[in-house]
Amino acid sequence: MNKLTKIGASALCGSLAAVAAAHAGSMSVTGGATATYTQVEGKVTGNPLGMASALTFKGTGELDSGVGITLTVAHNDKNAYSTSAIAADVPGLGVFTFDQGGGTGLDRIDDMMPTAWEESYDTGTGANLRSVAGAGGSTDIEWALSGDLLPEGLATYISWSPHPDGSANSDKGSSGDVSSNVIGHGWDIVLDYANPLGMVEGLTLFGGYSLIETVGSDHKSNGWGAKYAVGGLTVGYQETTEENPKDGSNVNGYDNQAYGVSFNINDNLSVSYGAHKSTQDNVGADVDLETKSAQIAYTLGGAAIKIAETDVENATYGTSDYNGTLIGVTLAF
Repeated sequence: MNKLTKIGASALCGSLAAVAAAHAGSMSVTGGATATYTQVEGKVTGNPLGMASALTFKGTGELDSGVGITLTVAHNDKNAYSTSAIAADVPGLGVFTFDQGGGTGLDRIDDMMPTAWEESYDTGTGANLRSVAGAGGSTDIEWALSGDLLPEGLATYISWSPHPDGSANSDKGSSGDVSSNVIGHGWDIVLDYANPLGMVEGLTLFGGYSLIETVGSDHKSNGWGAKYAVGGLTVGYQETTEENPKDGSNVNGYDNQAYGVSFNINDNLSVSYGAHKSTQDNVGADVDLETKSAQIAYTLGGAAIKIAETDVENATYGTSDYNGTLIGVTLAF
Protein backbone atom coordinates (compact mmCIF):
# COMPACT_ATOMS: atom_id res chain seq x y z
CA MET A 1 0.00 0.00 0.00
CA ASN A 2 1.38 3.40 -0.99
CA LYS A 3 0.81 6.30 1.39
CA LEU A 4 0.86 10.02 0.84
CA THR A 5 1.40 11.42 4.33
CA LYS A 6 0.88 14.78 5.99
CA ILE A 7 -1.97 15.92 3.81
CA GLY A 8 -4.27 18.35 5.63
CA ALA A 9 -8.01 17.86 5.70
CA SER A 10 -8.48 20.74 3.25
CA ALA A 11 -6.58 18.69 0.69
CA LEU A 12 -8.83 15.70 1.26
CA CYS A 13 -12.04 17.54 0.49
CA GLY A 14 -12.68 21.26 0.22
CA SER A 15 -15.92 20.90 2.10
CA LEU A 16 -14.20 19.49 5.19
CA ALA A 17 -12.34 22.71 5.77
CA ALA A 18 -15.64 24.51 6.05
CA VAL A 19 -16.85 22.16 8.79
CA ALA A 20 -14.16 22.70 11.39
CA ALA A 21 -10.42 22.85 11.84
CA ALA A 22 -8.79 19.46 11.59
CA HIS A 23 -5.56 17.87 12.64
CA ALA A 24 -3.12 16.75 9.95
CA GLY A 25 -4.40 13.59 8.33
CA SER A 26 -3.23 11.10 5.74
CA MET A 27 -4.24 9.74 2.36
CA SER A 28 -3.70 6.10 1.44
CA VAL A 29 -4.12 4.35 -1.89
CA THR A 30 -4.86 0.64 -2.34
CA GLY A 31 -5.62 -1.16 -5.55
CA GLY A 32 -5.98 -4.36 -7.45
CA ALA A 33 -6.43 -5.86 -10.89
CA THR A 34 -8.29 -8.86 -12.26
CA ALA A 35 -7.89 -10.71 -15.55
CA THR A 36 -10.71 -13.09 -16.51
CA TYR A 37 -11.66 -15.72 -19.07
CA THR A 38 -15.43 -16.13 -19.57
CA GLN A 39 -17.11 -18.85 -21.58
CA VAL A 40 -20.91 -19.23 -21.70
CA GLU A 41 -22.59 -22.11 -23.53
CA GLY A 42 -25.77 -21.18 -25.35
CA LYS A 43 -24.82 -17.59 -26.24
CA VAL A 44 -22.26 -15.82 -28.38
CA THR A 45 -19.45 -14.61 -26.12
CA GLY A 46 -16.96 -13.35 -28.69
CA ASN A 47 -13.61 -12.49 -27.12
CA PRO A 48 -13.65 -14.18 -23.69
CA LEU A 49 -10.77 -12.16 -22.23
CA GLY A 50 -11.60 -9.38 -19.78
CA MET A 51 -9.85 -7.14 -17.30
CA ALA A 52 -10.78 -4.94 -14.38
CA SER A 53 -8.72 -2.50 -12.37
CA ALA A 54 -9.53 -0.74 -9.14
CA LEU A 55 -8.04 2.00 -7.00
CA THR A 56 -9.40 3.09 -3.64
CA PHE A 57 -8.33 6.40 -2.14
CA LYS A 58 -8.91 6.83 1.59
CA GLY A 59 -8.26 10.04 3.46
CA THR A 60 -8.52 10.30 7.23
CA GLY A 61 -8.44 13.23 9.62
CA GLU A 62 -9.82 14.42 12.93
CA LEU A 63 -11.70 17.60 13.81
CA ASP A 64 -10.83 19.59 16.93
CA SER A 65 -14.04 18.25 18.50
CA GLY A 66 -12.71 14.69 18.28
CA VAL A 67 -14.94 13.71 15.36
CA GLY A 68 -13.07 11.46 12.96
CA ILE A 69 -13.55 12.19 9.24
CA THR A 70 -12.99 9.69 6.45
CA LEU A 71 -13.17 10.30 2.70
CA THR A 72 -13.36 7.20 0.48
CA VAL A 73 -13.30 7.31 -3.32
CA ALA A 74 -13.30 4.15 -5.45
CA HIS A 75 -12.08 4.32 -9.04
CA ASN A 76 -12.91 1.27 -11.14
CA ASP A 77 -11.69 0.77 -14.70
CA LYS A 78 -12.34 3.86 -16.85
CA ASN A 79 -14.87 5.57 -14.56
CA ALA A 80 -14.22 9.04 -13.19
CA TYR A 81 -15.14 7.30 -9.96
CA SER A 82 -17.54 4.48 -9.20
CA THR A 83 -18.43 5.09 -5.56
CA SER A 84 -17.57 7.68 -2.95
CA ALA A 85 -18.42 8.41 0.66
CA ILE A 86 -17.71 11.01 3.34
CA ALA A 87 -18.05 9.60 6.85
CA ALA A 88 -18.03 11.32 10.25
CA ASP A 89 -17.41 9.12 13.30
CA VAL A 90 -19.08 10.94 16.20
CA PRO A 91 -18.08 9.52 19.61
CA GLY A 92 -21.06 8.07 21.46
CA LEU A 93 -23.44 8.36 18.50
CA GLY A 94 -21.92 6.40 15.64
CA VAL A 95 -20.86 6.94 12.04
CA PHE A 96 -22.77 9.27 9.70
CA THR A 97 -22.01 8.60 6.04
CA PHE A 98 -22.86 10.69 2.97
CA ASP A 99 -22.75 7.91 0.38
CA GLN A 100 -22.92 7.59 -3.40
CA GLY A 101 -23.30 3.97 -4.47
CA GLY A 102 -21.30 2.29 -1.72
CA GLY A 103 -23.89 -0.27 -0.69
CA THR A 104 -25.66 1.29 2.28
CA GLY A 105 -29.15 0.69 3.64
CA LEU A 106 -31.03 -2.38 2.41
CA ASP A 107 -28.40 -2.81 -0.31
CA ARG A 108 -26.18 -4.21 2.46
CA ILE A 109 -28.18 -7.45 2.56
CA ASP A 110 -29.12 -7.99 -1.10
CA ASP A 111 -27.07 -11.22 -1.04
CA MET A 112 -25.27 -12.12 2.18
CA MET A 113 -24.56 -15.75 1.31
CA PRO A 114 -21.04 -17.14 1.82
CA THR A 115 -19.01 -17.64 -1.37
CA ALA A 116 -15.45 -18.36 -2.38
CA TRP A 117 -15.64 -15.57 -4.96
CA GLU A 118 -18.86 -13.93 -6.22
CA GLU A 119 -22.63 -14.08 -5.91
CA SER A 120 -24.05 -16.90 -8.01
CA TYR A 121 -25.67 -14.41 -10.42
CA ASP A 122 -22.54 -12.26 -10.86
CA THR A 123 -20.20 -14.68 -12.62
CA GLY A 124 -20.31 -13.36 -16.19
CA THR A 125 -23.33 -15.37 -17.39
CA GLY A 126 -25.60 -12.39 -18.02
CA ALA A 127 -28.26 -13.67 -15.63
CA ASN A 128 -29.57 -10.14 -14.93
CA LEU A 129 -31.18 -11.20 -11.66
CA ARG A 130 -32.82 -8.39 -9.71
CA SER A 131 -32.01 -8.03 -6.00
CA VAL A 132 -33.23 -5.51 -3.43
CA ALA A 133 -31.53 -2.12 -3.08
CA GLY A 134 -33.85 0.32 -1.30
CA ALA A 135 -32.98 3.95 -0.62
CA GLY A 136 -29.40 2.87 0.10
CA GLY A 137 -28.94 2.01 -3.56
CA SER A 138 -28.99 5.73 -4.37
CA THR A 139 -27.24 8.81 -3.00
CA ASP A 140 -28.17 8.75 0.67
CA ILE A 141 -27.17 9.55 4.22
CA GLU A 142 -26.70 6.60 6.55
CA TRP A 143 -26.37 6.47 10.33
CA ALA A 144 -24.56 3.45 11.72
CA LEU A 145 -25.49 3.56 15.40
CA SER A 146 -22.69 3.41 17.94
CA GLY A 147 -22.25 0.08 19.71
CA ASP A 148 -22.57 2.01 22.98
CA LEU A 149 -26.28 2.48 22.21
CA LEU A 150 -27.01 -1.16 21.39
CA PRO A 151 -26.77 -4.66 22.85
CA GLU A 152 -23.46 -6.42 22.28
CA GLY A 153 -23.17 -7.84 18.76
CA LEU A 154 -26.04 -5.80 17.28
CA ALA A 155 -25.29 -3.42 14.40
CA THR A 156 -28.04 -1.04 13.22
CA TYR A 157 -28.06 1.10 10.08
CA ILE A 158 -30.63 3.76 9.18
CA SER A 159 -30.50 5.22 5.67
CA TRP A 160 -32.43 8.17 4.23
CA SER A 161 -32.60 9.91 0.86
CA PRO A 162 -34.78 12.91 -0.03
CA HIS A 163 -35.34 11.55 -3.56
CA PRO A 164 -33.78 8.10 -4.21
CA ASP A 165 -33.88 8.11 -8.00
CA GLY A 166 -30.49 6.42 -8.49
CA SER A 167 -28.58 9.60 -9.34
CA ALA A 168 -25.04 10.44 -8.19
CA ASN A 169 -24.70 14.21 -8.43
CA SER A 170 -21.56 16.31 -8.27
CA ASP A 171 -21.33 19.20 -5.80
CA LYS A 172 -23.84 22.02 -6.40
CA GLY A 173 -25.76 19.63 -8.68
CA SER A 174 -29.15 17.95 -8.57
CA SER A 175 -30.73 15.11 -10.52
CA GLY A 176 -33.51 17.19 -12.09
CA ASP A 177 -36.26 15.49 -14.07
CA VAL A 178 -34.92 11.95 -14.46
CA SER A 179 -36.81 8.91 -15.73
CA SER A 180 -38.15 7.68 -12.41
CA ASN A 181 -41.45 7.04 -10.66
CA VAL A 182 -40.02 8.35 -7.37
CA ILE A 183 -42.00 11.31 -6.05
CA GLY A 184 -40.71 11.63 -2.49
CA HIS A 185 -38.22 10.45 0.09
CA GLY A 186 -37.07 6.94 0.96
CA TRP A 187 -35.68 5.30 4.08
CA ASP A 188 -34.16 1.96 5.08
CA ILE A 189 -33.39 0.24 8.36
CA VAL A 190 -31.07 -2.79 8.59
CA LEU A 191 -30.16 -4.92 11.62
CA ASP A 192 -27.21 -7.32 11.82
CA TYR A 193 -27.02 -9.34 15.04
CA ALA A 194 -23.99 -11.54 15.73
CA ASN A 195 -24.35 -14.18 18.47
CA PRO A 196 -27.82 -12.88 19.43
CA LEU A 197 -28.28 -12.64 23.21
CA GLY A 198 -25.12 -14.71 23.58
CA MET A 199 -27.07 -17.87 22.76
CA VAL A 200 -25.32 -19.39 19.72
CA GLU A 201 -21.67 -18.62 18.98
CA GLY A 202 -21.11 -18.27 15.22
CA LEU A 203 -24.75 -17.42 14.42
CA THR A 204 -25.59 -14.11 12.70
CA LEU A 205 -29.15 -12.93 12.06
CA PHE A 206 -29.89 -10.03 9.70
CA GLY A 207 -32.92 -8.25 8.31
CA GLY A 208 -34.10 -4.96 6.87
CA TYR A 209 -36.99 -2.91 5.50
CA SER A 210 -37.23 -0.11 2.94
CA LEU A 211 -39.96 2.28 1.78
CA ILE A 212 -39.73 4.73 -1.12
CA GLU A 213 -42.54 7.10 -2.07
CA THR A 214 -43.49 6.41 -5.70
CA VAL A 215 -46.36 7.08 -8.07
CA GLY A 216 -49.40 5.10 -6.98
CA SER A 217 -48.45 2.48 -4.37
CA ASP A 218 -45.16 2.99 -2.52
CA HIS A 219 -42.11 0.89 -3.40
CA LYS A 220 -41.54 -1.48 -0.44
CA SER A 221 -38.69 -3.95 0.04
CA ASN A 222 -37.62 -6.19 2.87
CA GLY A 223 -35.26 -9.04 3.62
CA TRP A 224 -34.14 -11.41 6.35
CA GLY A 225 -31.70 -14.26 6.75
CA ALA A 226 -29.15 -16.10 8.86
CA LYS A 227 -25.57 -17.36 8.63
CA TYR A 228 -23.82 -19.87 10.86
CA ALA A 229 -20.06 -20.38 10.98
CA VAL A 230 -18.21 -23.18 12.75
CA GLY A 231 -14.57 -23.87 12.06
CA GLY A 232 -13.94 -23.34 8.36
CA LEU A 233 -17.59 -24.03 7.44
CA THR A 234 -20.18 -21.30 6.86
CA VAL A 235 -23.79 -21.88 5.78
CA GLY A 236 -26.51 -19.34 5.09
CA TYR A 237 -30.09 -18.77 3.92
CA GLN A 238 -32.06 -15.61 3.16
CA GLU A 239 -35.23 -14.24 1.55
CA THR A 240 -36.00 -10.82 0.08
CA THR A 241 -39.21 -9.29 -1.28
CA GLU A 242 -39.82 -6.24 -3.46
CA GLU A 243 -43.30 -4.77 -4.04
CA ASN A 244 -44.28 -2.28 -6.78
CA PRO A 245 -40.83 -2.05 -8.40
CA LYS A 246 -42.14 0.30 -11.13
CA ASP A 247 -39.90 -1.28 -13.76
CA GLY A 248 -42.69 -2.40 -16.07
CA SER A 249 -46.46 -2.24 -16.30
CA ASN A 250 -46.82 -6.02 -15.98
CA VAL A 251 -44.47 -6.55 -13.02
CA ASN A 252 -45.93 -6.51 -9.52
CA GLY A 253 -42.80 -7.49 -7.60
CA TYR A 254 -40.00 -9.97 -6.91
CA ASP A 255 -39.59 -12.75 -4.34
CA ASN A 256 -36.06 -14.06 -3.88
CA GLN A 257 -34.57 -16.97 -1.95
CA ALA A 258 -30.85 -17.68 -1.67
CA TYR A 259 -28.64 -20.18 0.12
CA GLY A 260 -24.94 -20.86 0.23
CA VAL A 261 -22.25 -22.95 1.88
CA SER A 262 -18.51 -22.29 1.91
CA PHE A 263 -15.58 -24.15 3.39
CA ASN A 264 -12.04 -22.96 4.03
CA ILE A 265 -9.96 -26.07 3.47
CA ASN A 266 -6.89 -24.21 4.71
CA ASP A 267 -5.59 -20.64 4.88
CA ASN A 268 -5.15 -20.54 1.11
CA LEU A 269 -7.87 -22.74 -0.39
CA SER A 270 -11.65 -22.27 -0.17
CA VAL A 271 -14.65 -23.76 -1.99
CA SER A 272 -18.36 -22.86 -2.09
CA TYR A 273 -21.71 -23.71 -3.59
CA GLY A 274 -24.71 -21.41 -3.69
CA ALA A 275 -27.96 -20.62 -5.46
CA HIS A 276 -30.24 -17.60 -5.84
CA LYS A 277 -33.82 -17.95 -7.10
CA SER A 278 -35.85 -14.89 -8.09
CA THR A 279 -39.56 -15.08 -8.93
CA GLN A 280 -40.87 -12.20 -11.04
CA ASP A 281 -44.51 -11.67 -10.07
CA ASN A 282 -46.26 -10.64 -13.28
CA VAL A 283 -49.83 -9.72 -14.11
CA GLY A 284 -49.78 -12.84 -16.29
CA ALA A 285 -47.62 -15.90 -15.64
CA ASP A 286 -44.79 -15.64 -13.08
CA VAL A 287 -41.20 -16.35 -14.16
CA ASP A 288 -38.56 -18.08 -12.03
CA LEU A 289 -34.94 -17.05 -12.69
CA GLU A 290 -32.42 -19.26 -10.88
CA THR A 291 -28.64 -19.28 -10.70
CA LYS A 292 -26.45 -22.01 -9.18
CA SER A 293 -22.69 -21.69 -8.83
CA ALA A 294 -19.81 -23.89 -7.62
CA GLN A 295 -16.62 -21.94 -6.90
CA ILE A 296 -13.03 -22.46 -5.80
CA ALA A 297 -10.39 -19.91 -4.84
CA TYR A 298 -6.68 -20.32 -4.12
CA THR A 299 -4.84 -17.38 -2.60
CA LEU A 300 -1.10 -16.96 -2.23
CA GLY A 301 0.08 -13.63 -0.90
CA GLY A 302 -1.37 -10.81 -2.98
CA ALA A 303 -2.46 -13.08 -5.83
CA ALA A 304 -5.45 -15.40 -6.21
CA ILE A 305 -6.75 -17.83 -8.81
CA LYS A 306 -10.54 -18.28 -8.81
CA ILE A 307 -12.93 -20.45 -10.82
CA ALA A 308 -16.74 -20.36 -10.97
CA GLU A 309 -18.97 -22.88 -12.77
CA THR A 310 -22.51 -21.48 -13.03
CA ASP A 311 -25.90 -22.61 -14.36
CA VAL A 312 -28.64 -20.09 -15.19
CA GLU A 313 -32.30 -20.85 -15.89
CA ASN A 314 -34.55 -18.23 -17.54
CA ALA A 315 -31.93 -15.50 -17.76
CA THR A 316 -33.33 -11.94 -17.70
CA TYR A 317 -36.68 -13.50 -16.66
CA GLY A 318 -37.06 -14.97 -20.12
CA THR A 319 -36.61 -18.48 -21.48
CA SER A 320 -32.82 -18.69 -22.06
CA ASP A 321 -30.71 -21.18 -20.11
CA TYR A 322 -26.94 -20.82 -19.83
CA ASN A 323 -23.95 -22.67 -18.43
CA GLY A 324 -20.87 -20.56 -17.86
CA THR A 325 -17.27 -20.95 -16.74
CA LEU A 326 -15.43 -17.97 -15.29
CA ILE A 327 -11.70 -18.07 -14.51
CA GLY A 328 -10.03 -15.13 -12.82
CA VAL A 329 -6.59 -14.09 -11.65
CA THR A 330 -6.60 -11.23 -9.17
CA LEU A 331 -3.72 -9.14 -7.87
CA ALA A 332 -3.72 -6.79 -4.89
CA PHE A 333 -1.19 -4.05 -4.23
